[in-house]
Amino acid sequence: MASPGASALDELTTLEVADDLLVVPLGATEQHGPHLPLGTDTIIASALAASLDAVVAPALPYGSSGEHAGFAGTLSIGREALITVLVELVRSSAFARVVFVSGHGGNAEPLAAAVRRLRDEGHDVWAWSPAWGGDAHAGRTETSLLLALRPDLVRLEQATAGVTAPLDVIASRLRAVGVHGVSPNGVLGDPAGASAAEGAAILDKLAGDLQRAVDMWQVART
Repeated sequence: MASPGASALDELTTLEVADDLLVVPLGATEQHGPHLPLGTDTIIASALAASLDAVVAPALPYGSSGEHAGFAGTLSIGREALITVLVELVRSSAFARVVFVSGHGGNAEPLAAAVRRLRDEGHDVWAWSPAWGGDAHAGRTETSLLLALRPDLVRLEQATAGVTAPLDVIASRLRAVGVHGVSPNGVLGDPAGASAAEGAAILDKLAGDLQRAVDMWQVART
């Protein structure tokens, strides 16, 4: 999955850094049901970021995850702190371009706000998040992705279905009472039928989507 042209920023010396494009994976540390690790979103974001021929920063493993409060292990820095971290990170950088690859839906609004602020300051920055359809959280899709990426971290014997109603149907209740109030096991979907083969196919599609988006951004800049 990792591109042979990807370089891990934290493994380079300052003399080895090509300062054109920096890719920053954004994840979260939050519950993903009884069967997936708390770092699920970070693992997915990191894998997709590494599919690009670019310098890849260490992942930011904390995001805006307040909707998952009440579950053991969830850590959230909140919306405003996330905006500040992202803005200051780019301000400190000498890279010509920065792409944020986010694996957590709750990061979307603060990430968009950070990108707007940075663009207003003249920074060449852009954000991308995967769109895969299917289950919203810890269901078949994310379980398949983790089976492809880190099968050693998946506890399939503990996988159970949660609330399976479409996200748009339960969205207002989610905002009001959080995930715990809607689905006591933390799952929005059903992991049944997940497989590593399905996860690998989804990853290939998402990596292609990301590459095409970066290519289009490059064209738009010229």
